[in-house]
Amino acid sequence: MTRAYFGTDGIRGTANRYPMTPEVAMRVGLAAGKRFRSADDRRHLVVIGKDTRLSGYMLEPALTAGFTAAGMDVVLFGPLPTPAVAMLTRSLRADLGVMLSASHNKFADNGIKLFGPDGYKLSDDAEIEIEKLMDSRLDEHLADPAKLGRAKRIDDAQARYVEIVKATFPKGLSLKGLRIVIDAANGAAYKVAPVALYELGAEIIKLGVDPDGFNINEEVGSTDTRALKNAVLQYRADIGIALDGDADRVAIVDEKGNLIDGDQLMALIAKSWKTAGTLTKPGIVATVMSNLGLERFLDGMKLKLERTKVGDRYVVEAMRAKGYNVGGEQSGHIVLSDFSTTGDGLLAALQVLAVIVQSGKPASEVCKQFAPVPQVLENVRYEKGANDPMEAASVKEAIKSAEARLSGKGRLLVRKSGTEPLVRIMAECDDEALVRAAVAEVKSAVVAAAQTA
Repeated sequence: MTRAYFGTDGIRGTANRYPMTPEVAMRVGLAAGKRFRSADDRRHLVVIGKDTRLSGYMLEPALTAGFTAAGMDVVLFGPLPTPAVAMLTRSLRADLGVMLSASHNKFADNGIKLFGPDGYKLSDDAEIEIEKLMDSRLDEHLADPAKLGRAKRIDDAQARYVEIVKATFPKGLSLKGLRIVIDAANGAAYKVAPVALYELGAEIIKLGVDPDGFNINEEVGSTDTRALKNAVLQYRADIGIALDGDADRVAIVDEKGNLIDGDQLMALIAKSWKTAGTLTKPGIVATVMSNLGLERFLDGMKLKLERTKVGDRYVVEAMRAKGYNVGGEQSGHIVLSDFSTTGDGLLAALQVLAVIVQSGKPASEVCKQFAPVPQVLENVRYEKGANDPMEAASVKEAIKSAEARLSGKGRLLVRKSGTEPLVRIMAECDDEALVRAAVAEVKSAVVAAAQTA
């Protein structure tokens, strides 16, 4: 079934433009409240966190109005990472958790992510049920006057999350003696990330910790690590850590200024956990975007790489279904199910720091685990609402031709983003010139189709 509101990571769009409007947010509250409110007389609870976007001030009260009208009590966390909302949904025994964020997108976008009482993102079936309720009459889901919900803010959510995250760092280890640059992307972790690292003993240099509603992910964070690289070199730091706007992904920069992506981090954690005997299955889960070099590295350790569609929700679904406890994406979503139900950039960074502390070696020697196979990724933007460039005959022919070039030598992946109006083109093989030629051929066709759509 085609979904009208939900994409691969909740509902997302430009703030104050459909579907990211107060009306839709209130409908989400009414519909999700109806879906998760049981027939008994107990009080029902939803928790709501957000990042630092200006539009959060608009969407948060609209959601609150919907949930309270549906008869659910609301606890408002304020700025808090997505994984913290997932954790506290379960910890507070809430019926539902909500995160207002567009992750790594610029401030003009926002999104609504929903978590069930178990702390996991909702299933496709649950989202489809909510969509059906959203499109019904608003007054069909209203609670009786005596059963309206109440809303309140709590002040200790950030402190709770800091303590939970610190507890995942191995006992007996300390970050004392490490100089760390932490870039919080002017986003949801701007308070909690520096505090957690400092309390574990590190010397902290802070970037991206001055949100103003507009500067989230602006020239900072895991999608733009230039400022982080400069700071690591300038302050002679041992390592740099960059989170994105809602802190569910991470990028690492070593002491030499080299960027370490999610594939390398997964390889490092898999190796460390295999040595410690804490892998629940001999392998990890990653998406079709992960580098072939990761697969070869894991194979050398007799570990399997289980691939999924792009999107951390699909990674988590495969981990749960097949019993893996390490998974993630090349982009830096790292899911460690021993500790969290979703990607957690800060938590993953602590696992990397633990290996560095235990080894006594610099980040440049610890973090790069394998030589990646040449991989090229290009993005082509198209107009929202226009014809789908992927349906153009010229694009299909270009993809077929590029796949023929790479046949038996590498991989080609062409797909639409689930969160932005982008066509993503990725190819990889040991012959870099061949990869670039294949990507260029497809990109040219997509660009032409997008311009005529």
